[in-house]
Amino acid sequence: MTDPLTTLTEAGVSIWLDDLSRVRLASGGLEALVRDRHVVGVTTNPTIFAKAITGSDIYAEQIQQLAVRQVGVDAALRELTAHDVRWACDVLRPVYDATGGVDGRVSIEVDPRIAHDTDRTIAEAKALWWLVDRPNLFVKIPAAKQGLPAISACLAEGLSINVTLIFSLMRYTEVVDAFLTGLEQAHDNGHDLSRIGSVASFFVSRVDTEIDQRLDKIGTEQAATLRGKAAIANARLAYRHYETAFASDRWKALQRLGARPQRPLWASTGVKDPAYSDTRYVVDLVAPNVVNTIPEATLNAVADHANVPTDSIHGAYDDAERVLHDLADLGVDYDDVVQVLEDQGVTTFDASWDQLGEQLARTLTAPRATQMGAPS
Repeated sequence: MTDPLTTLTEAGVSIWLDDLSRVRLASGGLEALVRDRHVVGVTTNPTIFAKAITGSDIYAEQIQQLAVRQVGVDAALRELTAHDVRWACDVLRPVYDATGGVDGRVSIEVDPRIAHDTDRTIAEAKALWWLVDRPNLFVKIPAAKQGLPAISACLAEGLSINVTLIFSLMRYTEVVDAFLTGLEQAHDNGHDLSRIGSVASFFVSRVDTEIDQRLDKIGTEQAATLRGKAAIANARLAYRHYETAFASDRWKALQRLGARPQRPLWASTGVKDPAYSDTRYVVDLVAPNVVNTIPEATLNAVADHANVPTDSIHGAYDDAERVLHDLADLGVDYDDVVQVLEDQGVTTFDASWDQLGEQLARTLTAPRATQMGAPS
């Protein structure tokens, strides 16, 4: 019987794990997924790290050492997360070497609280690149409007970038333009374009969550027939733009200089509505040269019972356009939906980072107080 994960890989989909923790690293769990589950990359975000660090005492020794050094909260967060990402980069390094740098990548995100500050985002991305110090790193920059020039600027300096929190087709168009601009500037700056990687993380399931809520409020029979169709349609049209953009003369000029395309990455592919198939955001978005970053529960579901096609995107563009047209006819405002989702995405990561920072602040100060003779 054919392994669905093998079929997915052979169809041109790179499987990345949407999770990371020191427990997973120390136990060899990540190595096992690379060996047994076709995992060839890892993505992280502030919510993932908040769960990892608050959910285990495996970080206690490093936190205690940070406290003795009187390291501030923000610097401590960077050191804790960079440690795990550096370790994961080393685990994935054989994949990076075997694929010529295409896969074997691990992503770390800039502080989400500065997503709307271009200069600080650039500075933070450069600091993380230096701190992790691995060639298979991706620095994640949110695709907020202010993040677009930061994406170009970081690529221009030779950093590899994962552009995250993309929801709209218009914003994706801007992201691709920022990528091309960054590579053109990188060439002018003397960088080897073949060493610069990038993915564009297009979020999927959250689109259905937001639009389904609006359809339920409309409450008509026609609205009900459109539930669960928007996210896949949106992503399929993004892939169509990818094909167009990376067939352009502008791209071909960069390709001749050794550049690699910015691959689409499907993010938020865990199913949130139990009424839907638990593998739908994987099997319905199969096409060559894409990444799907998958939570472990979804990865196991795909391995267990998914029927993976060789291609589920090409030939579906007309249907995808029809879905968005029908939603507009019902009064679902696409532009408002994607802006709400972008704002929510940044806010959610902000909250995770703030919560983790507050807890870490208490932990950092406790050993210091004891050491200084304060009552425990």
